[in-house]
Amino acid sequence: MGEAYDEAVALDQAFHMPTYARRPIMFVEGRGMTLVDDDGREYLDFVAGIGSVNLGHAHPGVQAAVCEQMGKLVMTSNLYHAEHRGELAETIVALFGGGAKVFFANSGAEANEGAIKLARKWGKERRGPECYRIVTAEGSFHGRTLGTLAATGQPSKQETFEPLPAGFTHVPLNDLAALEAAVDENTCAVMLEPVLGESGVWPCEPAYLTAVERLCAERDVLLVVDEVQTGIYRTGTAFAHQGYRVRPHIMTLAKSLANGLPMGAIVAVDDVANTFKPGDHGSTFGGGPVLCVAALATLSAHHEERTAENAVHVGAYLRGQLDALAARSGGAISDVRSRGLMAAVSLGEPIAQRVAADALGQGCVLNPIGDRIIRFLPPLVCGKAEVDTIAGILPDLIGM
Repeated sequence: MGEAYDEAVALDQAFHMPTYARRPIMFVEGRGMTLVDDDGREYLDFVAGIGSVNLGHAHPGVQAAVCEQMGKLVMTSNLYHAEHRGELAETIVALFGGGAKVFFANSGAEANEGAIKLARKWGKERRGPECYRIVTAEGSFHGRTLGTLAATGQPSKQETFEPLPAGFTHVPLNDLAALEAAVDENTCAVMLEPVLGESGVWPCEPAYLTAVERLCAERDVLLVVDEVQTGIYRTGTAFAHQGYRVRPHIMTLAKSLANGLPMGAIVAVDDVANTFKPGDHGSTFGGGPVLCVAALATLSAHHEERTAENAVHVGAYLRGQLDALAARSGGAISDVRSRGLMAAVSLGEPIAQRVAADALGQGCVLNPIGDRIIRFLPPLVCGKAEVDTIAGILPDLIGM
């Protein structure tokens, strides 16, 4: 590591709150699936900004659109009409299947906060002031604000910050009976990730999500899908719920919507979206001109470069390679899970942190979750050659 790295570490330690256990590396450049550190060494990126850079790093189309808009107008406010905002909303609604409206935020947590507010207002108008409860899944992750942390089904992340906002019930994923028991007359919404991402890539079973949609219709509650990590072609469709053939009332997006720039969105079907009135919700920076052109360029590039097809084909290839490794691992890999280019392996021993650290030494960036899970979220430009590279080094990394 050079002087630039040492200086960055010293400044972080002196002036940045200690909220991250950073790895001893500093990336200074990226192209496609490749990252470059301050010493000029290259790495294959199987994390992509925790799934936020689905087009790959420094995509030229996004870069050009952002640079042009930066030279024209960066910021006014949401008090005025603006170029590109409506165009982007129209594009997202079309991908969603029509009949919806969009609100732009800055992050996944903000989008989920807004979705919670919208669902609660809808419920109270529908059935009175006590209809504000929301059911989510154990192991889910919806953000780190107080509201989204309360929605998150992980007690270990919540205990330090209690008391949290009330009104959330957590049930096991894929347990329909538990969900049916939790949904009552004071429930306004069921909020689910189609695939639990942050806790280790745990997909909803297709029959389960179909049954959840039916249950919500029968009991007149909203189905909210958190697509912050699964959206924008990560699983092979524009939004993961489309691969399950369900249609939510509310969907949230962020991460890769603007290919890594800070943008989130709430998408809600018209009759639910119209619950919000002027003054109910807002954002200073949400839907700003630069972010909107970045998102438009991102969605256009996904279409032109057929990344959805690549997510399906290369995702299947990655799954096949991981399954093959698991079959001959002697228990070193105890489970493999995936949907599109979103995959994880559970390890027989608590070595995930060490595996990720050793992978950096061999030029690959991996994402450990806890001590026993490795998650793979490569850019959707990932090819079979890159999969072969990681599959080739994993046996040594995990001690097969």
